[in-house]
Amino acid sequence: MTMNLTGGCQCGAVRYRISGPLKRASICHCRMCQKAFGSFFAPLVGTKLSGFVLTRGALGLFKSSDLVERGFCRDCGTPLTFRDLDGDWIEVSIGSLDDPAAAPPVVQVGVESRLPWFSDLAQLPSEETGANEDAKRYEHIAKTSHQHPDHDTATWPPENPT
Repeated sequence: MTMNLTGGCQCGAVRYRISGPLKRASICHCRMCQKAFGSFFAPLVGTKLSGFVLTRGALGLFKSSDLVERGFCRDCGTPLTFRDLDGDWIEVSIGSLDDPAAAPPVVQVGVESRLPWFSDLAQLPSEETGANEDAKRYEHIAKTSHQHPDHDTATWPPENPT
């Protein structure tokens, strides 16, 4: 599937564009990915390295092994990429895409480290964001968010925030 997608970190310091085919969207349960994402798994989708372009900022890099490096935003810590150093593909974190619905996972990998209660998560009670917040506090958080919007901007942060 050929895509033209954009994405970036939470604070907007790093932005990227993908043009070209996406490869096997997955969620990885391996312990290394759990640590790198601070989560139960890492949602990743691949693309040719030649189709991945940084449009703002630079990636911080961490070699999580001798063969692999992970890219992240040095300002806000958002995990952004995973790359085999000897390959011509790069994987981006699905959550960092401006349209994460464009990359539905098709496989789970690293299942030997999948947490034993993972399959029970869909059965938990659900609530919308802010449901347990004081309404004024939630409104204040929403109005003063420093999160970059889900689209490219000429500059960030805005020069005259309102």
